[in-house]
Formats: sequence, C-alpha cells, structure tokens
Amino acid sequence: MKGRVVALGQLGAFEAAALMEDGVLSDLLVDTDQPRPGTIYRAVIERPVKGQGGLFVRTPDGNGFLRQVKGMSAGGTVLVQVMGYAEPGKAIPVTAKVLFKSRYAIVTPGAPGINVSRAIKDDDLQDRLMLIGKDVMAGDDNGLILRSACEGADEEAVAEDVARMAELARAVMADASGKPEKLVEGPGPHELAWRDWPEPEIWDEDKQAFDHHGVLDAVHALGSPREDLPGGASIYVEPTRALVAVDVNAGGDTSPAASVKANMAAARALPRALRLRGLGGQVVLDLAPMPKKDRKTFEAALRAAFRRDTVETALVGWTPLGHYELQRKRDRLPLPKAVRH
Repeated sequence: MKGRVVALGQLGAFEAAALMEDGVLSDLLVDTDQPRPGTIYRAVIERPVKGQGGLFVRTPDGNGFLRQVKGMSAGGTVLVQVMGYAEPGKAIPVTAKVLFKSRYAIVTPGAPGINVSRAIKDDDLQDRLMLIGKDVMAGDDNGLILRSACEGADEEAVAEDVARMAELARAVMADASGKPEKLVEGPGPHELAWRDWPEPEIWDEDKQAFDHHGVLDAVHALGSPREDLPGGASIYVEPTRALVAVDVNAGGDTSPAASVKANMAAARALPRALRLRGLGGQVVLDLAPMPKKDRKTFEAALRAAFRRDTVETALVGWTPLGHYELQRKRDRLPLPKAVRH
C-alpha cells in the first residue's frame, strides 16, 4: 500500500504501534515492563558515585542515576525524568532537566522564552505561532518550543495543546516535595505514534490492523539478523553483550565497485535496521573491502542517513583495523524473541 500508514495494536502482551511507508515497515514502537522514557518522578537524593560525576536517586521504581548534581545534597528531593532504558544491572538513567512534550508543544521549565521550530520556514506562520505561544504562556515562567508538526495544523488545536502542556508543567513543578512518587507516566506506543508520526494517510486502530497492513510479517522478519540490500548485497546485524556487530556482504560480485556500492547501500539501510530492532550502545561496522579514498563518500552517506533518524547517534569514526564505529542512545530495548517469532 502506498503512503504512510499508522497501525496500532499489540505484540505479545505489549502495546505496539507500527509506521508503514509504501508497504515497508519504517518504525516500530513496543512497550516494555521497564519505566517508560518521559516518566517524571519526585525522587529522593541518595549517595554520590565517586569518579562518575553523578549520584543515585530513589524512585518508586528503583534507583535512578543523575549526572546533574550541582547544588544537590543527600536527603533532599528532586524532580527527574527518565531519559532511556537501564542497561542490565544498572540504574535508570534520569535527568533533572524535565520537559513536557506533546504533538505541537514542548514546555521547558527552567529555560524561559518562546521558540518556533526551525523546520517551519513560513514567516507568516512563525509569527502566528509566536502570538499563540505568547498569548497562552502569558505570566508563565516556563519556556515553550512549538514543534514542526504545527505546520498545517489547526491553530486552535495548537493553542489547546500548548495550554494543556503548560497546565501540566505548572502542576508538576509545584509538587516537588514529599516521598518518592511517579508524577507523570511516560507515553506508551499509541500516544507516541500520535505525538511523533503526524499526518498519515491511514490511521488504523482496528484490532486486526497489524494483519491488514503486513506488520506481523515484517516484525517476524526481524527475527533474522540479515537485511537484504539492492544488487544482491546484504548486512547482518547481530547484538552481542558488549556491542552491536554489523557485517556488510557485497554478495557474489567481488569487484571494488560492488563493494563500494554495497557499503553505500548499508549506510542508507542501517538506521532503519537498528531502529526496528531497538538496538543501541556501541555499534561496529565491518564493511566490504573499500579503498580509503572512498571513505569520505561513505561517511557522507552515513551522516545523511542518520540525520533523518529519530534516535540520537554519534558517528565516531574509523578504527585501525578499518571498522567504523557508532555510539547510539539506548532509548529503545531490543525486541523480545517472543515478539519476533
């Protein structure tokens, strides 16, 4: 099916949302049994961690690790927000820079001012959005960012969204004292789909939506580490305990041109392959043999591919053995085997 389709459903016991673009699975959100990113806690400050530049905080869901520690002392309380998922055996990563994010608005306590997304180029629309922001946020010390989804949206809906987020922010920020407590539940996959995948041609909430749009077949295909590329090439994406290994295979053609072509195709395919599998941390690419003179072209293709990706990724560079390294934020968890099979 052509166009963008958002399908809502479940995978196993977990809520899930899938984005299909022209019949291909482009993004997949699956809930977990861990605290959701975006969750806001009132936490109690505990001991600092020597040598790591941070401290532990106690939340209702276990210990969190906070890096912003200036002016904090043990026994006090602090509002924190979950930044991502905890690695096995480690504390929940949290930040004291709490944000309130919705489809059209991000309210930013401690960072005053009203800003419009730079992706909105229409000067008249920027001016109208600024007026909406100033009107709704009048007398509010919190800051506001109007997101790119405001473009083409009903301006009354934008104003209502800003007002809702501003009210929530004021209520939560005024509730900083007391025992550890969950104040805001992070968004689940269905809410995230509404928030971050605007304007699909089809929005399908039917119980059979995943069957209707080929989502289940696409998810089952993720059970294999192999991703086929144009021209008979492929990549194998395999997580280990320490890192994610990506092997690029040029196929039957062993010419230098075929290897370069396979590496370029791998660069374009890699963000999707990692995103759908929920893989992060250290990523090491074992590329097809390629002359050093083509490395700059490969790096440019990789930068362009990850620029459009939703997960924060740092392109680190080349190793002495000729591998290429990435560092990717862990804001998703790997798909459970029960979901993929």
